Amino acid sequence: MQSEQPSPDFLAPLFAPLTSLPGIGPRHASLLEKIAGGRRVLDLLFTLPERIVDRRILRTVAAGHNLAPGEILTTRVRVLSIRKAARPGQPSIIRTEDDTGRLDLVFFQQKNMPAPTVGAELLVSGKTSRFQGELTMPQPDHVTTWEKRDSFPRLEPVWPLTAGLFPYTVRKAMRAALTLLPDFPEWQDHALVQKRRWPAFTQALHILQAPESIPAHVEWAPVRERALSRLAADELLADQLCFGLARLKARSRIGRSMPGTGTLQAELNHRFGHKPTAAQSSAIIEIRQDMAATAPMMRLLQGDVGAGKTFVAMNAMLQAVESGAQAALMAPTEILARQHFETVSRLCPTQCVYLSGTIKGAARRETLAAIADGTARIIVGTHALFQEGVTFADLGLAVIDEQHRFGVKQRMNLSAKGQATDILVMTATPIPRTLQLMEWGEMSISRLDSKPAGRQPIRTTLHNMDAMPDILAAISRAVADGVQVFWVCPLIENSETQSAAAAEERWAMLGERFPNIVGLAHGKQDIAIRQAALEAFRQGETRILVATTVIEVGVDIPNASVMVIEQAERFGLAQLHQLRGRVGRGSKKSFCLLLHDGMATPTAVRRLTLLRDTNDGFMIADEDYRIRGGGDLAGDRQSGLPGFRLAQGARISLLLAAMQQDSERELMRNPSLEGPRGAGLRIMLTLFDRSEPDRLLISG
Repeated sequence: MQSEQPSPDFLAPLFAPLTSLPGIGPRHASLLEKIAGGRRVLDLLFTLPERIVDRRILRTVAAGHNLAPGEILTTRVRVLSIRKAARPGQPSIIRTEDDTGRLDLVFFQQKNMPAPTVGAELLVSGKTSRFQGELTMPQPDHVTTWEKRDSFPRLEPVWPLTAGLFPYTVRKAMRAALTLLPDFPEWQDHALVQKRRWPAFTQALHILQAPESIPAHVEWAPVRERALSRLAADELLADQLCFGLARLKARSRIGRSMPGTGTLQAELNHRFGHKPTAAQSSAIIEIRQDMAATAPMMRLLQGDVGAGKTFVAMNAMLQAVESGAQAALMAPTEILARQHFETVSRLCPTQCVYLSGTIKGAARRETLAAIADGTARIIVGTHALFQEGVTFADLGLAVIDEQHRFGVKQRMNLSAKGQATDILVMTATPIPRTLQLMEWGEMSISRLDSKPAGRQPIRTTLHNMDAMPDILAAISRAVADGVQVFWVCPLIENSETQSAAAAEERWAMLGERFPNIVGLAHGKQDIAIRQAALEAFRQGETRILVATTVIEVGVDIPNASVMVIEQAERFGLAQLHQLRGRVGRGSKKSFCLLLHDGMATPTAVRRLTLLRDTNDGFMIADEDYRIRGGGDLAGDRQSGLPGFRLAQGARISLLLAAMQQDSERELMRNPSLEGPRGAGLRIMLTLFDRSEPDRLLISG
């Protein structure tokens, strides 16, 4: 959900709550908020239809016999007879005809049945079927008299819905929201607008959200595509401009040089006892040079699961300590933060402390005092690190792990705890090169593309859910051999509660088959209960852990060498790769069993096959993006694309380079965004939530 933002007066209606729309009270607003992902009018306007039904072409009844299954018939007919249901459970039928044949309109609910007179002419639209050789239209989508045909929805947007929300409510709210759109100044390059025949921003939203004004003779698909392309280009340009402004500010900031002495790092390497990989050594050198420079460091450390990012980060933190500063490592979960603390405090030859929301009383006061007076040189914790009341003596380096779990504001809040703090962001989520350009345009990147010696490859196999008896037999053999097993339950979209229920059901079933050795961990549990379940699994007290995606990061159990993932087609490939990375951490051979539904689509099976055939997370990410992003240009939303409402699917790869180049040219000649286009670009940045001070880094 986007935060409500201050904006110029003429934008205020767009940033107003949904309840400001006529006829939209608190109940409807709360339902609209669910589909819009926010409570503002602008959030609703950015909720694009899932599809648009074209009812502009009038066909004869005879032509309806030749339509493909699911195709819409829109036709003009005369009423021959009306037969209302004699008793509940029976349908009501309005028999109609045109000059080419008969069509029965079938209504299963009396309240939805219109009341025309015999002989009246109707305009009807819906899907057809056949019953005893006659053409029927069960539960028509629309029925109106021919005299009122001007109000007929000839191009009908179909928006996402939620329980209790009906299409007419969305339509009413959307039309009211569209009236609030002003005529914005053009912020796109005029030559590009003319070349691509793009409509204006406001016009593009009208085309997609209220397309009924498009004449029947106009081919709809190209008009729709130009509108979608325009809005996608606007969002991409806003993103690239935001990152470009962030880069300009970063380059202008005065930093500090932290060259280090190398003494503590040498001790770390001695304690580590293993030779760093070539990729680790290269990343350590790149980071060392950044930290020694006077400009503040802003670097992404991108490493596949098990590539050794923590070791690289520890070298950076010790370089800060050698330079007289403090270093902090922030992780998104208590589990991951504690594991980092155990590793860092064991290997780093300096004072380390841990801070999270669960640290209370005297222990918390003691820890805060050590951070404030500089006794604590390395601080590991959760988001508690950037909260009020935490004062650092001299925070020189902030390391942020699993960055996608934190918001921009949270990351900035931590860096603000120091003066000219260097930032090192770590991610194990493989980022496709195209998305990398969007998401990390303002950062330098170090990439760990190899794993330390000794890591066992993970054998991945695909299985139909019907093979469950064979899977259970294999698990029985593994447990008998002393192996521990992760069993991940299906991802239920937008419902942690349902995911937890699925996990509890599987836990009960496995508990009957394997008594007293099956644990359970999911996001709806109290954190203490979940921690206890993970700890019992870590200690070997349980042999099988049934879980949701709460184990995706921060769970390191070397004896666990089998991973079962149910209905794997519901997960994104990067997430599956992350889950698979929970095994293969010990000396035993490791296995990942991907169970998929027999009705999985060919594309879903293709994606799982890709995961089966490679353990290279970067290749997986690039190929997954190619599979998902290179499809339907008219495109429904693609899952897994980071933070975009309007830029989806293949349009990203088609438009991104052009928007990046335009952003760079504009900032080179007009870094302060002055003049007519600069004013338009500032409005665009505000509309796309890229004007927050901690993100955009320019003043309004």
